[in-house]
Amino acid sequence: MAEKSRSAAIRERLHHPIIDSDGHIAEFEPALFDYLRTVAGNQAVERFKALPDSPFKFRWYRLTPEERQRHRVPRPHWWVHPTRNTLDRATSSLPRLLYQRLDEMGLDYTIIYPSIGMLALHLPDDELRGAACRAYNMLHADLFREYRDRMTPVALIPMHTPEEALAELDFAIGALRLKSILMAGWVRRPLAGGPGFWMDTLCLDSAYDYDPVWRRCVELKVAPAFHSPSAGFGFRGSISNFMHNHIGHFAASAEAICKAMFFGGVTRRFPALRCSFLEGGAGWACGLYADLVGHWEKHNREVAQNFNPRHLDEALLERLFKEYGSDYRPEIIAQLGQDRSQLLWGSWEENPSDQRDIDEWLQAGIETKADIRQRFVPHFFFGCEGDDRLTALAFNARLNPMGARLNAIYSSDLGHFDLPDMRDAAAEAWELVEHGLISEDDFRDFVFVNPVRAKTDMNPDFFKGTRVERLVDELLAAPVADRAALPA
Repeated sequence: MAEKSRSAAIRERLHHPIIDSDGHIAEFEPALFDYLRTVAGNQAVERFKALPDSPFKFRWYRLTPEERQRHRVPRPHWWVHPTRNTLDRATSSLPRLLYQRLDEMGLDYTIIYPSIGMLALHLPDDELRGAACRAYNMLHADLFREYRDRMTPVALIPMHTPEEALAELDFAIGALRLKSILMAGWVRRPLAGGPGFWMDTLCLDSAYDYDPVWRRCVELKVAPAFHSPSAGFGFRGSISNFMHNHIGHFAASAEAICKAMFFGGVTRRFPALRCSFLEGGAGWACGLYADLVGHWEKHNREVAQNFNPRHLDEALLERLFKEYGSDYRPEIIAQLGQDRSQLLWGSWEENPSDQRDIDEWLQAGIETKADIRQRFVPHFFFGCEGDDRLTALAFNARLNPMGARLNAIYSSDLGHFDLPDMRDAAAEAWELVEHGLISEDDFRDFVFVNPVRAKTDMNPDFFKGTRVERLVDELLAAPVADRAALPA
């Protein structure tokens, strides 16, 4: 008999399931291309392979060191998937094998995300992007249908326009009967009338109104998840070091759309909406939440009047400069009021009649600090890998403003280099307890309660027909205050 894995032993002692909110499949390329040909023909496959930064032949490898330097081409992913552990490499591409090994990993249920598919969401070619997402969704609906009691794949929802998002939402949820979605968290758009681009985070200052998309998510009872890369952008553009580009890049893209969703008032207009941000951890989320509270305290519409240039007492200012300005020459003091920069002195021209230019919290509907907590904490869930020690911050009610516990959800990242051995999936997460960083009750929230709420707050039937259905039903039926004490 094979020795029981550490993860299996940990799961055996627990009285609750372990739900993985972010596993990954390594797409089997011939199967993907078979579906892409069905959707869009042979030319679509060739176009996909020939993309300038195609995952089949990264441009970086086709350039000399001098060309990489001249064109500032960031170093892309390399050696991401296991090879020495051939069993794990095969598992990440074979749903049947993955299904059979879940107990060995200590996992009761897992939500499966793509690998190449995350790039497909951001293809600039409108036709190819739509075809690739459609092919992925059809392939994964077929591949995982037999295993839906323990695994479910996400549907890819492109977001370049609300119309394409709505079309794929209706197809994936309505026709294919998928129940979990992955949306692009940003769209790179060309600048009008010139070179360059800008990053549209869909919820604030967007090129389009995405409210119909959020409304359709509520109607379909499907919770958006975001898992967009940002490696290669801005300060993550090293031409020689992928680790430099990779560290923090999921957190950066997640923070961008989370912040835009908050300030753009999406959680105010759609209080039922729940969103997950995968693989960036909870550190950035705790920082953002605390910064929102701190910035509101220092720059809400009332406090901002302390800095309104109209309130400057020019007579008092002149007297003080004359009395205490001896460090400057008299002729310099005499120029008081001239050459004033907007940065240091402000300008009433910065404050036209539109109230939104003074109250930057208006769209979010923030009147008090408590409103920040209400618009932020219940709506957002944050995917944390098992070895991320900063997950503990999410559960630290003494540290987070207003005693909040943020919704950290366990994300194994199985299939990628972040989990070198799939058998350690649950064990990696349990080390947070072993090291005294979180309690066993926190761990239960991390791997069970929060992952359940991330889906059932919008779709109470999400786990119907699954291995964890009974315990989920008991959790949802328990009074909220008593859920932490729910018996096995």
